[in-house]
Amino acid sequence: MTVGVMAAQTTANRTVQANGSATLTANPDQAQIDVGVVTVGTTAQDSAQQNATQTTAVLNAVKAVLGANGTIQTVSYYVQPRYTNTSPPVINGYTTSNTVRVVTLDLSIIGKLIDAANQAGANSVSSLSFGLQDPEPLMQQALAQATKQAMAHAGAIATGLGGKIASVISAVEGGSYTPVVIGGPTSTGVVTPVQTGTVSVYATVTITAALQ
Repeated sequence: MTVGVMAAQTTANRTVQANGSATLTANPDQAQIDVGVVTVGTTAQDSAQQNATQTTAVLNAVKAVLGANGTIQTVSYYVQPRYTNTSPPVINGYTTSNTVRVVTLDLSIIGKLIDAANQAGANSVSSLSFGLQDPEPLMQQALAQATKQAMAHAGAIATGLGGKIASVISAVEGGSYTPVVIGGPTSTGVVTPVQTGTVSVYATVTITAALQ
């Protein structure tokens, strides 16, 4: 933890500025994973039809594991031509991609979801991340701790200058929320092991206070 402090004095008034920071961690309570199906066909219709069939199978498999413990949302869909490397290039087929985002509150079924998707025909399983449904309470705790630290340092500076804190002129907050992101998992033939880790919230507070 690093703390930066600054003191300033003029003939009219004296002020001090101090920074405080805090990092809190928590166990995640939700996970999300992107599951995709990519197909290739000689025509756009052929590619899209293959994709629709394969995606339906994947969704059915994922829903069977997910139950009422989460949601599924389409995040990307496209059909685009494939070109040869000749000059000029010639269309020699079409690629269709359909990606859905699976969000679950039951972290114990992540491995089963991955395996179910892969076994049903998903050929892109990526962007596995763990986070909090509502990080705001943790952020507020971190801000409170950072403020307390900033005030303590401001008080120490004031004492060193032979004075004390009269009032806080301003307070500026900063911070970040960091979910745990894991690279794309792959199926192993057994239930894929997944470690959730912890999420973290980092907060900073910079105060400017008047001395007396």
